[in-house]
Amino acid sequence: MLWKAARSVMGILLLPLCVAAGRAVFGLLKDLHSTNGSLIPLPAAAVLIGIGLWLLVYFLLPRPVRSYILAHELTHAIWAAILGERVLSMKVSRSSGSVTLSDSNFLITLAPYFFPLYTFLVMVAYPLAGLFLDMAPFRLVWLALVGFTWSFHVTFTIASLCVRQPDIRECGYVFSYALILLMNILVVGVGITAVSPARLEDFAGHLARASIETAAATVKFARKAAHFVSTIRPGVCTLN
Repeated sequence: MLWKAARSVMGILLLPLCVAAGRAVFGLLKDLHSTNGSLIPLPAAAVLIGIGLWLLVYFLLPRPVRSYILAHELTHAIWAAILGERVLSMKVSRSSGSVTLSDSNFLITLAPYFFPLYTFLVMVAYPLAGLFLDMAPFRLVWLALVGFTWSFHVTFTIASLCVRQPDIRECGYVFSYALILLMNILVVGVGITAVSPARLEDFAGHLARASIETAAATVKFARKAAHFVSTIRPGVCTLN
């Protein structure tokens, strides 16, 4: 019980970081817009087209649930392997899946909700193919695939979070939702640096500044809230 309460507190403490990360992503996009000059640059349009195409598939056609379940369980397994755990077995069916590990932690448990596996594979495939082929003519197609697969991740993640998930219940709802939101925003920021002229250092700079400003605003708010509470005096309430 105490551990669950501690995780809830940690989740609340992550919320200002979510705000800071969101401000950093916005700042990065603002820089790109001012540098490019056009309303929607062609690369951004390609990503948006990919996002739109997936939304059409998601809402108008039968949903490839099994593909999402496969990515979900593979992500558990990949993160477990990265963090030094053994993958003992994995099962994937049309409606459910499971993976058995030697041990787990909150990152392994929550990874499928913030790590877009198919997007990662698409992003890695482009530079790898570029070692053997001229991929420049296919850059816009690649960007559309990035948008398509990222939108796949977001829609299925939202849908899965709308129902009771053992992963979320295990880590605590407040902590899980806060961490998932934070990590998804950070993934977007890093992803922007991978598909645009923006550099990772630019995003890190925005994140550092936004974190300092958000921390200062949070402390100021906490002080005002504490002062307000301290001014409240118990009294007698008379009802007619």
